[in-house]
Amino acid sequence: MDGRMSRKARDRIIDAFTHDASITAFLISLKAGGVAINLTAASRIFLLDPWWSAAAEAQALDRTHRLGQRRPITAVRFVMAGTVEERVLALQEKKSLVFEATVGRDQAAMSRLTEEDMKFLFSSRG
Repeated sequence: MDGRMSRKARDRIIDAFTHDASITAFLISLKAGGVAINLTAASRIFLLDPWWSAAAEAQALDRTHRLGQRRPITAVRFVMAGTVEERVLALQEKKSLVFEATVGRDQAAMSRLTEEDMKFLFSSRG
């Protein structure tokens, strides 16, 4: 499933995944899986491409943690060392620390951010 599908087509394939036991895998782009779907038929999640926003990833993972879910969920993130994906995960962590430090008023989170981290996060050069 990806963002180009009509709502009707999305609903049809989600229903098939939910009710047809012969369908054992469902591939979804992170952006398409982030909103307005219920995937309680799933019990395993494999993230292959991290998104710069940890919140967007968490929202996509939450699609399986809905009312009606009766099984444990296993989520696995695949990241190769030395790749852009590894850098994206570092960016996610730093953005989460800024959020925790400002919105959550967590001083410990703020103390884990360096001056270089702040310059990187808030520079227009990225």
